[in-house]
Amino acid sequence: MAAPPLRRLIGRIARWTAIALAASAALFFLTVWIGSSIPRNPGWREPGEGVEIMVQSNGVHTALVVPLVAPERDWRPVFPAGDVALSGLPYTHLAISWGEREVFLNTPTWSDLSPVTVLRIVGIGGEGLLHVEHYVRPAPSEDLRPLRLTHGEYARLVAAIDRVVPQGQRVGHPGYGAQDVFYETGGHYTVRNTCNQWTSNTLAAAGVKTGWWTPMAGGVMKWVPHLER
Repeated sequence: MAAPPLRRLIGRIARWTAIALAASAALFFLTVWIGSSIPRNPGWREPGEGVEIMVQSNGVHTALVVPLVAPERDWRPVFPAGDVALSGLPYTHLAISWGEREVFLNTPTWSDLSPVTVLRIVGIGGEGLLHVEHYVRPAPSEDLRPLRLTHGEYARLVAAIDRVVPQGQRVGHPGYGAQDVFYETGGHYTVRNTCNQWTSNTLAAAGVKTGWWTPMAGGVMKWVPHLER
């Protein structure tokens, strides 16, 4: 049994460690809030007409939902429906997102996320992976908010997405269901360059008003107008 002075020392170390961890977490979330509240493209206003996209969130991860066919891009040759198990539906939209390879492929639910994977991402990061879901006339909701862009802005959004579209020989992986698929695309996923940061960076490249640093889904969605009821 440890002597009383040693037990007191161990107790003090444990308390100060807990305080340091709590302070670090508080500082991180404060930095996230500040970073996501500083706007890029602050003068942007949603146009009255143009191309309607959607910004999707499940509370943790965000994606961009784009029309399957528009004057600026026909996505059918890029992400063919034949790549998903349920290929015969009359698809109208794609949900496109970028994220960490291990998390995408091996965590079908968040309860499957390993603490070891989290520590690795925080420490050294991971490899990027592209996720594409095929939708038929998705209905707007609070978690799937419409956002209108001019045709020029949408062309810039397409160009930004193109930067993560795999070139040449495709390497794909089955998705979570019958209507989605993963593609090897590369890129380095880090705490500073997360899936949600990719979403806001892509919107910013189009000229849309969004936050500077948005590692969390809420930092992206706070800039997307709520669904009118």
